[in-house]
Amino acid sequence: MKKKIGLLKAVMLCGQYKKKERTEREKIREERFQNIVQWAKENSPYYSRLYKDISLPCKLSELPPVSKSGLMANFNDWITDRQVRLSDLYKYMENLDNIGRKFLGKYLVFTTSGSTGNPLVSLYDSTANNVMGGINVSRGIARKKDLTKLFKSGGKSIGIYATGGFYLSNSSIRARVLAMPWKKRQMAVTSALLPIDQIVAELNRFQPAMLGGYPSNLELLIDEQKNGQLQIHPVLIMTGGEYLSEELRKNLSDVFGCYVQTSYSCTEGGSIACECTEHHFHINEDWVIIEAVDQNNNPVPDGVRSDKILLTNLSNYTQPFIRYEVTDRVVMHHEPCACGSDLPWLSVEGRTDDVVTFFSEGREIKIAPLAIYAILKQIHELRRFQLISSGDSQIELRLEVFEEYERSSIFEKAKGALTNFFQTHGISNSEIILSDQLPMPHEKSGKFKHIINRQK
Repeated sequence: MKKKIGLLKAVMLCGQYKKKERTEREKIREERFQNIVQWAKENSPYYSRLYKDISLPCKLSELPPVSKSGLMANFNDWITDRQVRLSDLYKYMENLDNIGRKFLGKYLVFTTSGSTGNPLVSLYDSTANNVMGGINVSRGIARKKDLTKLFKSGGKSIGIYATGGFYLSNSSIRARVLAMPWKKRQMAVTSALLPIDQIVAELNRFQPAMLGGYPSNLELLIDEQKNGQLQIHPVLIMTGGEYLSEELRKNLSDVFGCYVQTSYSCTEGGSIACECTEHHFHINEDWVIIEAVDQNNNPVPDGVRSDKILLTNLSNYTQPFIRYEVTDRVVMHHEPCACGSDLPWLSVEGRTDDVVTFFSEGREIKIAPLAIYAILKQIHELRRFQLISSGDSQIELRLEVFEEYERSSIFEKAKGALTNFFQTHGISNSEIILSDQLPMPHEKSGKFKHIINRQK
């Protein structure tokens, strides 16, 4: 039932799946689904209780959805490896040198970057990690000619991501470098938290063929490339973690003279969907099941925006995610795509946080939202936060803290962390105030933004 899959095998399986007839594909998905449900019921005390009245084989719709809070509250019973304990994982993660190293010699450790409560902790064994790698190798690059260019230019890649935590991108890259030290010359990460001039200096030294990162961080590089401070010539830009607008995609492509694409991944599901040349996210349905649903977990029809999705990961047997609630809003499609792929595709309503602009000593300084987000996420007493930039270097913080903490004292902690961070970027005149309001979505659109720039 549970089979080990190496990277080459994963690449081969991904390639074979796309060539099969629809009935064969359905058989493969159904077998993988039934296998992981049975494994979860037999090896996870949490799922054993949850599925006690469910007979196997079963239909997907018969299974109750699960949530982050429910799974984390039952972590030790959820995990199918009975050696793993959450307290041991927390102790392991206290040492940041363990980023990219294997817990118990078997599992890569990833955490989500959610701002609501404690992050989810996820374990990937070699099979789950290889499946994610196989998808990226076989489907990650939309155009074959860009893959050819990458090989011809040496294939050096660098990503601008939040470091200092067990995040998916950061940890995955470090794991590869630790496993194959020679890859240090080919693969690197620079911190999204660094001042822009330091990021520019690192990129100039590395001279990447492929540049990756959050769209809002890459947006800050456009002016640097235009004014000559940044001098790189990537053959491909790969974004992720945030919504990539068509305007920014075009600007990046024009300035850097290369193709720009994005991806749709998450810690719980790995590589959920790969973007094609039509800018559609084709679901990797052989390894994940995505259900577009409303607030009550009822399916929504194609072409209608969902309130969330239910995700089932078909490769992670250590930590089964079966009908797991993810708050992403998507629109599902099954009609043919002009790119030629007949895999179902979706569009995603991604993060839309703003770049924040400061003026200090006559200089304009721009800070990417993910950098600010990462600083505030380290304040674990915060249940939720929202930062609003109102001009003249004034910052308003809307904070919701866990009930056992005093709001004003946690504000002082957040204020101190932000002040220190801003000073590293040359901003010494910021004024940070505590709002009387709690974090809230936009009154008309209903969208929630963590970082809002009212100067826009």
